[in-house]
Amino acid sequence: MTTLVIALITYCLTPLIYKQPNWLVILVLVTVLVITEIKEKLFNISKKFNDSEFITLAKFLAVAGVILPLLPDTPISTEINISPYRFWLAIVAVSCISYVSYLLKKFVFPNSGILLTGILGGLYSSTATTIILARKSKELNESNKIATAIVLATTMMYLRIFLLALFFNETIAYKLVPSFLVFIGVSLLLVFYFYKFYHPKKHDASGQITIESHSNPLEFKTALVFAGLFILFGLITGMVNSNYGTAGVNVLSFVVGVTDIDPFILNLFQSKWDFENTVLIAAVLNAITSNNLLKMIYGISFGNKSIRIPLIISFGILIVLGLLLSFLVTF
Repeated sequence: MTTLVIALITYCLTPLIYKQPNWLVILVLVTVLVITEIKEKLFNISKKFNDSEFITLAKFLAVAGVILPLLPDTPISTEINISPYRFWLAIVAVSCISYVSYLLKKFVFPNSGILLTGILGGLYSSTATTIILARKSKELNESNKIATAIVLATTMMYLRIFLLALFFNETIAYKLVPSFLVFIGVSLLLVFYFYKFYHPKKHDASGQITIESHSNPLEFKTALVFAGLFILFGLITGMVNSNYGTAGVNVLSFVVGVTDIDPFILNLFQSKWDFENTVLIAAVLNAITSNNLLKMIYGISFGNKSIRIPLIISFGILIVLGLLLSFLVTF
């Protein structure tokens, strides 16, 4: 089909020369020459696509470009202080980051190694990536790489949360920067140390690394779960704030760490309650700390014994650091 399109464009060059500026004609000519040169590469890329990829793209365009602009930005009720627009915007924001990670993993880095899997998987879900990599540690003799990849996934979690904060609440995003820079700096130091100096005894393993860090990020069931958690945390946060104040919100932020923290954090970023910035920042840090504890437990439970020491040390340091930063922010 490329050849036929090039022939048609070539046929149309004469009227373009008479009717359009010279720069436009030259631009068309250059485009045709480039497409002709890279035709084989384009064909190889097209072979990677299947019907489900176009359906996924259609879903993303529909949720972001069709449904979102049509929704009203008024609260559903006095009890549920969430507007349909803000609710759907949260889904679009999380789906966008997940979709970019999905595309990078499938088309740009299809044969990514363990470390790159941790980085890309962390953009999607550091918890899911931790479980997957921990299970792989029983099949592969790459304990130091798997342990560092798990820490890298958590490092990318800080970047994902910052991007969400930047989109919904710039003030909070910039106030989170110092804490996140400390988290990322310490995480990278731990990654460097365990990758370079931690070499446990090899265990019996077989097979090549074939890690699927995540599947289609726009699955309907996933969106429904996120939507349910978003509304649930919105209601719970409102009730806790009304009855117990900021102290209750701080306790709640530790509890939500055992689930998906994105819906809770996005509720905080959208500032539907009169929280002070210090309360919001502390709640985010507490939720992250609780989630890091959960990931440490998952890594120890599902992984090989050889990755337990680096995970306990790494997550232990991050947990203590999170508690310390939360204390400094609050007081």
